[in-house]
Amino acid sequence: MLTHNFSYESTLADALKVNWRVEDLIGGDKQLDFSRPFLPEALAGVKGIACLSDREKLLLNQIRGNSYLYLFAFVEEFILPFVLDQTRAAVHGDTIEVLALSTFAEEEAKHIHLFHRFAEEFRRGFGTECGVIGPAADVAKVVLSHSQLGVAILTLHLKWMTQAHYLESVKDQDDLDPQFKSLLRHHWMEESQHAKLDTMLVDKLATAAGEAGIKKGFDDFGALGGAIDGLLATQVQLDIESLQRAGGRTFSDAEKAEITAAQQKSYRYTFLVSGLVHPNFLRSVGELSPPAADGMQAMARALS
Repeated sequence: MLTHNFSYESTLADALKVNWRVEDLIGGDKQLDFSRPFLPEALAGVKGIACLSDREKLLLNQIRGNSYLYLFAFVEEFILPFVLDQTRAAVHGDTIEVLALSTFAEEEAKHIHLFHRFAEEFRRGFGTECGVIGPAADVAKVVLSHSQLGVAILTLHLKWMTQAHYLESVKDQDDLDPQFKSLLRHHWMEESQHAKLDTMLVDKLATAAGEAGIKKGFDDFGALGGAIDGLLATQVQLDIESLQRAGGRTFSDAEKAEITAAQQKSYRYTFLVSGLVHPNFLRSVGELSPPAADGMQAMARALS
């Protein structure tokens, strides 16, 4: 049903060329530099917050870097069991498909481990405990209670979103902490293959689901997107609390309102809008359901 030139064989071959270990990227002499920002402004959205000093803007950028990677680990806790389920379902079919999907799952587990190791290094170097949403396992259960196609569409959105973040915002930014930027680059290298694999999964699941199942998949995607928006709003408030602790001052109600407005807009762009408007995501959605593609663009406008 979808137009693409991806195959399990070529994607597996590309995945096997990427060979990195968590211990090569973080820890030991590979230390984070807390004198530099972690995220590009396009993803952090801190520079326009007038009530913050330059030091506080740097602290908030780093807090956002911590929550950025935490949220990737957070969503990968439902992507991993989803991909394992798809791998099991393919066991008696094409062995290359099974190998490609099992590699996908293995890499997702590695990413979760990488981001947990980053969190340990961040806590050690930042010096202030930063709150995060959760628990991830409970959220994963809720996500996985939806249709397989709905979960696959959400995963496809997240995978193309990751590509946009690195290529459009991170890759050419020279002011970022090199160690943090390295984590994003290595994550992107493997996610490049995951976006292709998930396109093939969406194609397979949509073909089996038929028209009614496709409509259900998009309904589930919309419900999950709304739930994610709520979780992001909670994370904004946790970040503000973390910034108060790290910066050593309590914000007024007006200051909290300014920070909340800027950061809610930034979080929505980073984790929702940037994926909704990705051309590859929109093309796949449009081929499955032209009205759904229109809905994605309307959703992006509403969240912007």
